[in-house]
Amino acid sequence: MESYKLFDKNTQAIIYGFQTRPVQRMLDFDFVCKRKKPSVAAIIRPTQTAAIGYHKVFWGNKEIVIPIYKTLALATKKHPKADMMINFSSFRSSYPTSKEALESDTIRTVVIIAEGIPERLSRDLIRIARERGKFIIGPATVGGIVAGNFKIGNTAGTLENIILSKLYRPGSVGFVSKSGGMSNEMNFMISQCTNGIYEGIAIGGDRYPGSRLIDHLLRYEANPEIKMLVVLGEIGGTDEYAIVEAMKNGSIKKPLVIWVTGTAAKILPQGLQFGHAGAMAGSEKETADAKNQALREAGAIVPDSYEDLDKKIKETFEKLKKEGKIVPIDEFEPPKVPMDYSEAQRLGLVRRPTSVIVTISDDRGDVPTFAGVGLDKIIKENKSIGYVIGLLWFKRELPEFAQQFIEIVIKLTADHGPAVSGAHNAIITARAGKDLMSSLASGILTIGPRFGGAISNAAKYFREALQKRMTPLEFINYMKNTVQINIPGIGHRIKSVQNPDVRVQLLKEFVFKNFSKHPHLDYALNVEKITTSKRNNLILNVDGCIGICFLDLLENLDFTSEEIEDVIYSEALNGLFVLGRSIGMMGHVFDQKRQRAGLFREPWDQILFID
Repeated sequence: MESYKLFDKNTQAIIYGFQTRPVQRMLDFDFVCKRKKPSVAAIIRPTQTAAIGYHKVFWGNKEIVIPIYKTLALATKKHPKADMMINFSSFRSSYPTSKEALESDTIRTVVIIAEGIPERLSRDLIRIARERGKFIIGPATVGGIVAGNFKIGNTAGTLENIILSKLYRPGSVGFVSKSGGMSNEMNFMISQCTNGIYEGIAIGGDRYPGSRLIDHLLRYEANPEIKMLVVLGEIGGTDEYAIVEAMKNGSIKKPLVIWVTGTAAKILPQGLQFGHAGAMAGSEKETADAKNQALREAGAIVPDSYEDLDKKIKETFEKLKKEGKIVPIDEFEPPKVPMDYSEAQRLGLVRRPTSVIVTISDDRGDVPTFAGVGLDKIIKENKSIGYVIGLLWFKRELPEFAQQFIEIVIKLTADHGPAVSGAHNAIITARAGKDLMSSLASGILTIGPRFGGAISNAAKYFREALQKRMTPLEFINYMKNTVQINIPGIGHRIKSVQNPDVRVQLLKEFVFKNFSKHPHLDYALNVEKITTSKRNNLILNVDGCIGICFLDLLENLDFTSEEIEDVIYSEALNGLFVLGRSIGMMGHVFDQKRQRAGLFREPWDQILFID
């Protein structure tokens, strides 16, 4: 690439900072310019944990990935042909990150977006760049653009503005400005008065920019594709006098149209600053009027006011055309970049079927809602866990007795000692050094038809028996001869008629006291009379009692038959056991971790070895 060019159609940049919007805008520009390769080679994100990650972006209507690196060193190693770094880091870290880029072997140009970098640090970056033959654009810049070739970050605004200003293909005008904010307006103005911009740079408004107006004008002068120059200067500083000198000594020969803004300062209070750090006249020489006069005397084309700037640009361009110095532009229809789905949706231009239906909660508003009830109300009114379960599991506000029943079930199932399989598995896993989630999962995964899972099955089969009007004896024979499984919810290893399960007794007492009807429990107790006459441990166990009593709860809440079927099918009954028992399993995990308990090994005397 010629020395007077900072970037062209093959330039690729490394973006410092995870700036998704500017990156996508650069790639959209690439697409409409028909670039063959994306202008973004890599992104640097120091906060990521992995050395290399990936960011999905659009290339037209296709998705591609841009690698993300933790360090600049790794990014430059992986992408040695990327010779530009666009630095989006804050003013606090812009100095060290820019310094690292300037001192690298492969980065040729550094663009510094941040404003507010201390002046002594800016001067040091300028020194390093000069010593190493590097180039800086900024600080406090929006960047720049080579029409049809490459654009920096958010330069030139939206894609609509880029198309409108004909920036998707090169024109014949080299433009440079201190102001980034005025660049968009100037891009459009130039496109209306000429065949458009070839290159446009905003050097930034700080007092010590990394490159000056004259630096870019001399590059433009050396570029045979640029036929005329346009400059927008501003009050303050003496940079424009370098242009005056260059015109006088013949360094700049191409027609130059320039306007220095800030002529209104003479009617405003002395010392007023115009936005940029450098936009304040400290002497008569630094005023806009003095600069405009000096430039006019040196041979620059200077309008009488900003309002006439477009006329002077047009006159100059038309004169070059008459002289045959303007080559016809190879015009083309730029490809259309598909509209992002989010924007199309906002405008009501598309509709898309959803992939999931959720009927129990909504977190899109200011306050999440559970079945339409705001979380703020739940907290302020001190609603119970039973109330929340009612909303999230059954989509209704349960009455007080139903909430109490659910909480009793959770308390009764919270733990049943360390010997049961779920707690035991959680303990073993915790002692193996695994984390809480893994230990809890190992215990929960034990829940099934032989441990806890009998709740839903008990409800299913006892409900079937009542619906078919089976007598208790007929039900027992049906389970034995037809279904051929033990009756879910009947039987206990330790408890018996003489040694009853206190948990079952507490549940029965609550139901008899608070439920106006309890047909399933009554039926189960009649079945129990027959089973315990055969063996005294064939009692109604806690799993069965929970499932059966829950059916009675639903009856008391006036659930329809179809709704009760849905509850059983959804495994909400087993969910109560999982929810309750998780409390105890986590307790056992915490207990073992507090003790710093070592790896468990089954004692030999607990194993029967057979040769």
